[in-house]
Amino acid sequence: MSGHLSVVGLGPGDARWLTPEADQAFAQAHALYGYGPYLDRVPSRPGQARYPSENREEAARAAAALRHAAQGARVALVSGGDPGVFAMAAAACAEIEKGPEAWRTLDVAVVPGITAMLAVSARVGAPLGHDFCALSLSDNLKPWDLILRRLAAAADAGFVIAIYNPISRARDWQLAAAFEELRRRLGASTPVVFGRAVGRADEKVAITTLAAADPNTADMATLIIVGSSETRLIARPGRSPLVYTPRAVESVRV
Repeated sequence: MSGHLSVVGLGPGDARWLTPEADQAFAQAHALYGYGPYLDRVPSRPGQARYPSENREEAARAAAALRHAAQGARVALVSGGDPGVFAMAAAACAEIEKGPEAWRTLDVAVVPGITAMLAVSARVGAPLGHDFCALSLSDNLKPWDLILRRLAAAADAGFVIAIYNPISRARDWQLAAAFEELRRRLGASTPVVFGRAVGRADEKVAITTLAAADPNTADMATLIIVGSSETRLIARPGRSPLVYTPRAVESVRV
């Protein structure tokens, strides 16, 4: 019997944002592998094995899921958000590339989910309405000087920037350094959105400016969107402002 591996995106965490395809992949799986808190979001099903692991064990987790699938099982590898955005799909592909030939004969499916930048953007309006990029501040897998160069290039090119993995207990200074770099290149009034745990019970969304952005208000559950020179705020009496980036740049609008 041929094995099957599904790398499945949970979305931000709210069951309403889990796609029917993802739910079906979970229902059909003989076994689930994933980071413990992510596995906890997937309902238990009779006869289905669950293999939780720690946060920074992506390669080992993917390899274990592949070994299990190679035995003929249907296996779901659980990922937060979208598995293709700084998540488990790339980890699984890396293991398949360097692993045994049997892993390259498996039926592999990547099941998309709503990634954090889309969930946060939807909460405040449309800050990703024009060109944007996504960048992880984690320097666990790439050097900090490369992160800074990419951040500067994105700011100079006029991209709205979605920042993943902004800060953690082990990486407590990088976000402040990133804001300092951005302040040198963007206006002080540039809108900044902090979206923490969007879609979960402890959700918190705050809109501020680059001048006032405080790195101490973020953690690893936070996604940050830094606007471009085109990004605007629409004040609304009695309501939170809308943040949006027009689809046309100023030279085209006039």
